[in-house]
Amino acid sequence: MARLSRALIENSEVPQGKDSTIIWDGALPGFGVRINAGGTRSFVAQYRNGRGATKRLSLGRYEAMSIDDARRLARSTLAKAVHGYDPAEEEAKAKARASITIGSVADAYLRASESRLKARSHAEVARHLAKHWEPLRALPVHQVKRADVAAVMRQIASDRGEIAANRARASLSAMFAWGMGEGLCETNPVVGTNKAADERSRDHVVSDDELRAIWQACGDDHHGRIVRLLILTGQRRDEVGCMALSEVTGDMWTIPSLRTKNRRPHDVPLSSHALAIILTTPLRGGRDLIFGARDNGFSGWSKAKAELDARISENGDAIRPWRLHDLRRTAATGMATLGVLPHVVEAVLNHVSGHRAGVAGIYNRASYREEKRQALTLWAEHVARLTGPDE
Repeated sequence: MARLSRALIENSEVPQGKDSTIIWDGALPGFGVRINAGGTRSFVAQYRNGRGATKRLSLGRYEAMSIDDARRLARSTLAKAVHGYDPAEEEAKAKARASITIGSVADAYLRASESRLKARSHAEVARHLAKHWEPLRALPVHQVKRADVAAVMRQIASDRGEIAANRARASLSAMFAWGMGEGLCETNPVVGTNKAADERSRDHVVSDDELRAIWQACGDDHHGRIVRLLILTGQRRDEVGCMALSEVTGDMWTIPSLRTKNRRPHDVPLSSHALAIILTTPLRGGRDLIFGARDNGFSGWSKAKAELDARISENGDAIRPWRLHDLRRTAATGMATLGVLPHVVEAVLNHVSGHRAGVAGIYNRASYREEKRQALTLWAEHVARLTGPDE
């Protein structure tokens, strides 16, 4: 058997009636060139794996590499087989790994998290993964490094702002953490990267004068009623905006676990002031949701907030920049100032920490109802004195 050469390879032909033939190298057993009837030629290495099965691995096109380079690659491949490795199996695994891209993991993560995340949160994560991380979507997950993540983060911060970059970073990190749990990736390259901005906990509390200005500027529309309920109840924006009449029994509003941040049902005693707002809100025929015009509650928050700020300004009131979430913090601070104990304030806010966590929290749910009722009534009376009678 002759040593492979250009002349030997290029003068060899596929026997009549066959699809291909292999010309083996006389110098290195297991190394050869496959010639197809169509004229294509590829270097191959043939070996037995640890189970005794014959495997044949393509090393590359004849036209793309020299015979000496192909022989060196074949020698390395055959040596691996001698030591118990299966080069063909390793190549198949490498191809499989390369097919697991950022995009494919992101799509799988979004499908898996759809029932776990709230609709609004899921939509935001989907937007970040599809839009902000688009430059990385085609890359295999195991090839993505911290430097890649940091580079895209800088671009997001430049184009969309530092807070948007932080949110995009959190979404990608959550995706990688899920992917690790599913065995789709080995590491999370987001860990160790810097945030675009240091988001310190906001501590803005609306003053009494500012609270009065906000209350009096609220119109007799859905948004105005929602804002007043946010002030009176201290609950979260979407919890109030998606309130359903079926959740209200007498003067008790029970937010189901699917709509609370900590996934625990939450009882909110309604003061007479809060209940009056709910009961006087006109309902569209057949609707259970109190606010909004769609099946998912109130929408158009930004536009409505801008209009409210404009009315505050038109009324001649100057207040510091504020967010709807500041009303929740203001209610908590106000109740504490009125003498409500910290653990009762936490119960009103549906915070689970300290002795309210675990089994104790389950048993305390009922026992805190009266304390929460007293706290919210006390707070509502303070707001009523502050804002005066409704016009």
